[in-house]
Amino acid sequence: MAIGVLFEFAGVTQAQYDDVLKRLSNGKGFSKLADWPVAGVLAHVAGPTPSGWRVVDVWESEAKLMQFAEVLMPILKAAGFPDAPPQIFPAYNFIKS
Repeated sequence: MAIGVLFEFAGVTQAQYDDVLKRLSNGKGFSKLADWPVAGVLAHVAGPTPSGWRVVDVWESEAKLMQFAEVLMPILKAAGFPDAPPQIFPAYNFIKS
């Protein structure tokens, strides 16, 4: 079952987010979801909030998200992100093109 994931990172900047993407992609960047270091991400969107940075993902399953977390968490720490547990919820409705 697909899941939605919401991250709220207080105090995080676009530069920090860009740094994480650079580290995740070994400096290559991402142009499509297939470039992600772990298979299973169905959608990704990120942007600024009044207090920091927000990321919203849709994953095939919580197991796939946890595989990604093993790669992501050390990178977030290295980039100075605060500890922010994700809000995970079942995707009742996910529409894509």
